Amino acid sequence: MAEYKHWQIADLSWDKLDPSKVTSDLLMVIKAAALVEYGANQYADYLCRVFNDDPEFQALARGWAVEEVQHGEALGLWAEKIDPSWKFETAMAKFRAGYVPDHFLADESAGSVRGSRSAEMVARCMVEIGTSSYYSAIGDSVDEPVLKEICKFIAADEFRHYKLFYDTLNKYLAREKLGKVGRLKVALGRIAESEDDELSYAFFAANDDGTTPYDRVTNYRAYSRRAYSFYQQKHVDRAIAMIFKACGFIPPSLPYKIIRQVAWVMMNRQTKKLQKMAA
Repeated sequence: MAEYKHWQIADLSWDKLDPSKVTSDLLMVIKAAALVEYGANQYADYLCRVFNDDPEFQALARGWAVEEVQHGEALGLWAEKIDPSWKFETAMAKFRAGYVPDHFLADESAGSVRGSRSAEMVARCMVEIGTSSYYSAIGDSVDEPVLKEICKFIAADEFRHYKLFYDTLNKYLAREKLGKVGRLKVALGRIAESEDDELSYAFFAANDDGTTPYDRVTNYRAYSRRAYSFYQQKHVDRAIAMIFKACGFIPPSLPYKIIRQVAWVMMNRQTKKLQKMAA
């Protein structure tokens, strides 16, 4: 399914790899990110069940998964080259053994756990907003050439994925009539889920040395403290604008200007709080 890929891992500038420009904190979050990205085929299976009579979207979902898996492979290979003692497949097996999303276990005929196909697409938009802003933030912050290149490619893919799910959202809105308030509720709910076990357990599975039992709160804080440090205000501003768009609101408005500033202040405050707790 190479036709779905806009870039190839083999074509990355591996000869420019510079481990001296990699901090331990950066390496830890990239290891965790590799595990989350690599699991996209399970999500594609779920999406294809939800859209079981829409072969056009099913094909797009499978193409999306191909690109997501490549993200995990690229990040995992980069991490292995920086830390040869770390094995991507071993960490991935630990992650899969310890974390299975609830909706993967649901009855195959149950449909979307969000209640409708439109709501499902709002939730997927939120995920792509998070990933596109995250990899943009890392790519703009790091000096390691290969990781910078990888993040640039991944961020571009994630922006395209957002458009895919946004376009599908608009297609189903005409049938399901999910209003702005309903979309906002789904969006806020999906954002809240970022504190569930997926990121926390990925961080644990990627970085655990076998001496400490898993604790969701501890690992989520450890992950967030490192991840938030890469963001600049421009990344938060663009994420808020994309959220507004997915929910049907107009981004260049007074509410948008207020919320983007509040979001930036809150992220800074939370980052400082987490860093203080770690110290």
